[in-house]
Amino acid sequence: MSKASAARKLAAAALYGGGGLSALGAGLYGVLTAEARLARKTIGPAREDPPPDATGWYGRGRPGPAIKIALLGDSSAAGYGVERVEDTPGALIASAIAEHADRRVYLRAFCVVGAKSSDLAAQVDRALPIEPDVTIVLIGGNDVTHTMRPSHSVRYLAEGVRRLMSAGSEVVVGTCPDLGTVQPIAPPLRQVARAWSRRLAAAQTIAVIEEGGRTVSLGDILGPEFAAAPALLFGPDQFHPSEEGYRALARVLVPSLLAALEQVPEEEVGLEAFRGEGVLPITRAAVQAVNEPGTELDGTEVAGRRAGVRGLWVELRHRRSRQHVPGEAPEDAEATAVE
Repeated sequence: MSKASAARKLAAAALYGGGGLSALGAGLYGVLTAEARLARKTIGPAREDPPPDATGWYGRGRPGPAIKIALLGDSSAAGYGVERVEDTPGALIASAIAEHADRRVYLRAFCVVGAKSSDLAAQVDRALPIEPDVTIVLIGGNDVTHTMRPSHSVRYLAEGVRRLMSAGSEVVVGTCPDLGTVQPIAPPLRQVARAWSRRLAAAQTIAVIEEGGRTVSLGDILGPEFAAAPALLFGPDQFHPSEEGYRALARVLVPSLLAALEQVPEEEVGLEAFRGEGVLPITRAAVQAVNEPGTELDGTEVAGRRAGVRGLWVELRHRRSRQHVPGEAPEDAEATAVE
């Protein structure tokens, strides 16, 4: 089965309630179930102290009204392993958005260490009352390590995106990273984890775009860059990113978040063929994004239609990097009211 067919099958299974296991094979599912237990034992128990909470106000002295951001997901969203709030993904992203958009930002973190896609509904319940302008979702790694059926993972994600979009929030999903580079995961589990996580990422992409959101491939956050320098970009447990790893995560997400907020320069509105950007059918685009980390996918129209004979049309982009902005500690949320 081709990768495109696998991605399409997983997404279809999620939409229509199928098991989705046939895309990977029941035998591989059993191997992953057994080997994942050993990997989790090697990584060790979770730290008792939660990561610093990035919730608060950013962009001191900048004009309002504030951009409201909700951050949902798992430990990769929470910043598991860092000691300072300034080093969490939430603080890094909010500080950068405030700088590049020249606006005050209010970020509220609803992410939970250890969360799986099945936990998104509760996080969405808590996020909707703040009426976020944009919602960031980082989920999927724990689905793989806990062997959640891909069809279930994608269905939970699609439902969450649908609710957020219906409430008026833009949604940017960082798809499941490539877990095949995580050091405690030894062969043959490593190859299985790589195949599982990449196909899950492709299926997540299809489901999110079906619901009107956009995705960013995070393969490079646990991909070639991490494989080349694991001591630098992985934290002490060899599974979660280090401070530098979280900075890399923020650098990938910020350009797409600015685009979702319509805060991009005029020259970046059009597609740039020399950067490998273009319009593709959704399944081809989803697989290409998995293989080209940092790729943003967003639904579009061709000749006034969202879909062709091969499914939805998708814009494939490689956003220009933004200048790094050091993370700042948030101000006390009680000091200012949301405008």
